[in-house]
Amino acid sequence: MSKRAIIILVALLAGIGLFAWAMVSGSGVTVTVGDTLATRPLPLLTEENEDAAGPEELTSPADFRGRWVLLNFWASWCEPCKEEAPLLQKFHDEHSGDDFTVLGVDTLDNSFDGLDFEKRHNITFPSIHDGSGEYHKELGMTGVPESVLLDPEGRVALYRPGPVTEEYLQDFVLPVIRGELG
Repeated sequence: MSKRAIIILVALLAGIGLFAWAMVSGSGVTVTVGDTLATRPLPLLTEENEDAAGPEELTSPADFRGRWVLLNFWASWCEPCKEEAPLLQKFHDEHSGDDFTVLGVDTLDNSFDGLDFEKRHNITFPSIHDGSGEYHKELGMTGVPESVLLDPEGRVALYRPGPVTEEYLQDFVLPVIRGELG
């Protein structure tokens, strides 16, 4: 057997092993359209929460019931998150109101870095802080960035692993929140 054939065989076996491990370890996606997500409250990512001596202000996706919510999981160290942040802010600016909002979830991050990320990218939509990543894991998320569009009753309408693009926001999210797609 040639050296190249051995390398290909080893790579193939490694890929199969990783796939099998992912299936056994339960790290597969658990977010499905129609599901209602867990909505436990998390600290709002604000300087006031960071500096406060008293209790933190908590927020949950459930606080936005009655609205469409684009729940976006991000982290300050995530390169694709840096690329999608301006798109999410622009979409929020153009479409937020009584019936829609973007809600960020700063996950696997410390709040100082999260606040700095928001400042650098001029983020004005609210974000909650999931520093330990427990909420991220609880929902079955697999990485950052990931986005989930929740309908006004809190059910998953769309799920997007990886970064959102302007085309995704315009071709998928916007028609759903406008009622143009079921």
